[in-house]
Amino acid sequence: MPIDRAVLRARIENAAAPVGLLWPLETFNATNPLLGLEAQPFHEAIRRARALFGGRGYPQADTFRRAWEEGEIDPDVLQKHLDDRGIAASPEALLFEMENAERDARPSAPADDPLDRAMCRWMAAFVDQGQAPWPMPHRRDGFYAAWRQLAPYDGAVPGARRPDDLPATWVDALADVLAGRPESSWEPLFEHHLTALPGWVSFIKRRMRAKRDAWQQTYPITLAHYLAVRLTVAKRMGRSLTPDAGPTDAPSDTRASQIAALWLEAWEESDRNRLLRTLRTSMRTSSNGSAAAERPAAQLVFCIDVRSEIIRRHIEQVGPYETHGYAGFFGIPMQHDAYGAASGVKTCPPIVDPKHRIADRPAEAHEDDAHRYDAWQRIQEAGRSLLNTLKSNVAAAFGFVEGSGGFFGAALAARTLAPSALGTMDEAVTRRTGDPNQFCTPTVDRQPDADTEDGLPLGLSHEAKVLYAEAAFQLMGWGDTFAPIVVFAGHGSQTPNNPYKSSLDCGACAGNPGGPNARVLAAICNDPAVQASLRERGIDIPSDTVFLAGQHNTTTDAITLFVDDDDPPVSAEALQRLRADLEEAQTRAADERSGTFAGARASTGVDETRRRAADWAETRPEWGLAGNAAFIIGPRSLTKGQSLDGRCFLHSYDWRHDADGTALETILTGPLVVGEWISTQYYFSTVDNAVHGSGSKITHNVQGKAAIVQGNGGDLMTGLPLQSLQTDDERRYHAPLRLMAVVHAPVDRVEAILDRQAAVSQLLNNEWVALTVVDPTDGDAFLRYEPGGTWRPASAPAPMADPLDAVAA
Repeated sequence: MPIDRAVLRARIENAAAPVGLLWPLETFNATNPLLGLEAQPFHEAIRRARALFGGRGYPQADTFRRAWEEGEIDPDVLQKHLDDRGIAASPEALLFEMENAERDARPSAPADDPLDRAMCRWMAAFVDQGQAPWPMPHRRDGFYAAWRQLAPYDGAVPGARRPDDLPATWVDALADVLAGRPESSWEPLFEHHLTALPGWVSFIKRRMRAKRDAWQQTYPITLAHYLAVRLTVAKRMGRSLTPDAGPTDAPSDTRASQIAALWLEAWEESDRNRLLRTLRTSMRTSSNGSAAAERPAAQLVFCIDVRSEIIRRHIEQVGPYETHGYAGFFGIPMQHDAYGAASGVKTCPPIVDPKHRIADRPAEAHEDDAHRYDAWQRIQEAGRSLLNTLKSNVAAAFGFVEGSGGFFGAALAARTLAPSALGTMDEAVTRRTGDPNQFCTPTVDRQPDADTEDGLPLGLSHEAKVLYAEAAFQLMGWGDTFAPIVVFAGHGSQTPNNPYKSSLDCGACAGNPGGPNARVLAAICNDPAVQASLRERGIDIPSDTVFLAGQHNTTTDAITLFVDDDDPPVSAEALQRLRADLEEAQTRAADERSGTFAGARASTGVDETRRRAADWAETRPEWGLAGNAAFIIGPRSLTKGQSLDGRCFLHSYDWRHDADGTALETILTGPLVVGEWISTQYYFSTVDNAVHGSGSKITHNVQGKAAIVQGNGGDLMTGLPLQSLQTDDERRYHAPLRLMAVVHAPVDRVEAILDRQAAVSQLLNNEWVALTVVDPTDGDAFLRYEPGGTWRPASAPAPMADPLDAVAA
């Protein structure tokens, strides 16, 4: 009987569910490596992941010990957890017990599996994205078909002397392997082989789901193709296809996991209590000094990213400024076609599909700047082409190396010994040759004549413009006050020689800088027709308000305003004052952040951050989102004037302007979910970097311009490098804690949203995220959500539930 393709695909999809998603390096997005297990309670998911992937799910004893010794774990909180579970042992005895269990359970080095090695080799050849000078043939036919044509030339496939020796299609290959096996055995078989190389499988899963992935459209690969190849090779190698019965956890391992879970919860509760005390202090301070506020000189809207917290705080301290937090794609689901780029990039969250295409075009007044920039780009391209020719030409290669060694040696020395000077020179060249951010304008208006049959519509209709502008002000709970200048500031990082650069850019823009989206929203809000429509909807923008766009460099904390200095839309005096204050805020923020790095070399914070931004040998150009611990949704009065140490996502929201809860529901189902992905990626990359992270940058290699491997091959690394998480080889920077959401809104409004949104409720009930509501209709009472949908005062002790029972199950 022929195999049913629909049934086969469904079984494969079910078997692949525990494996997460891995984006390519150019758009590296944070995601929970246990994304497929979020339907299970956190502690059960950890136990399940350990059985599937190996590795730890809790911090090690030395991490808890350092947190304990440095006062991050409240002794009273820890003792309460111990008492409620009837544990009489002292903290020191428990730490010692965990350390002994870890020594006993230390895993041996994994065996070099010939099947895995063969699959990694074939996968690397097929998914190459332009790194290989001689790409794999037949890729357009799909992975299985291409492998079938080439497998006879690979000695790793016994008995395959010609393609006809192998099944003709992937369906035939799987039918051959599954013959005689009951359908009930398929999923365990598939799961075993899909979890053997979770890095490659998560890369395939993400590529299959992408709607506009040019590589997938041109060179298709599916999980069915992968399994067909793997199982065919395994069968011909004489391997047993079914998994062996793995060893169960020893009692000492289970006991150690129980203790680790207890310490983790005590650490999290201690950290959350400190934050809630800070918020109470901030609210008391703001209520005591609640005089009528004057119109600010400027309002600046930043991404909710934790790195924005520091610069926002310092901007508010240097002048009469007001800051807001909004998702860094500024609500515009778009593809950005940068000036001169060969293809567009998605600049909206990974869970959102782009609906518009925005292209950069030179402004009429800056045609000369564009010509100068184009000429410089042609010179650079000619130089790169000549260099590649000389390096790869058989006749010229040796002579080229001999003749150019001195020049390249000097350049190497300069990049290593004087990175700041080279960075300054590069900035001077950019000013001289032109910057598209300064001489281009985005095509915001709808241009149907420029649409392509298989592409997105170019520009936005009037209705779309009004929709996105209204949504922005509603989601932020903006109110009636508009400053003379309103700045939408996207963000991006600056770091050379870093394959993980996109992980430091805006996650809400799919690992790209957010400046283009900021420019689009600013252009929309400056449109008189849009302002007229907004006025009809109750949003009255004053005639003297001007919207500007900018970009926050998260590596140096510099803020660039995208303004035509030859024809500024605001007075030169106001612009100069704003820029001066932004520079002062940069100085203060850079001084604060440079103190978190070990071995700072420069004399000032600004110099140090600039050095890190230009140094090609710097493994820690910035901390990215390390340290993230909470997601705060509410007015600035919740946090203003308080240092949150760059550990909190800050999303502006005012419950008074959201009677039906629509804005809050959008925040909880969008930005908060992305925040949970970020939090869990940092958590698991920290607790077991070898399994869920990517190891040290020192031994990284880029695989086909698509992903990272350790050493010269193997499975793809799915998480973050050690240097993004640790101050040095011994000391961590990121505290591996689960995310806490704090929402300033009536409890009944939050409950109604949770009743409608099962995905968000699941995250809370399964304890992937904790939730505290500050209810303004109940005297700003702090209430904590308990799994199952109950609430308790945040000051009351947490009931000791059954997470440890899940660990032991």
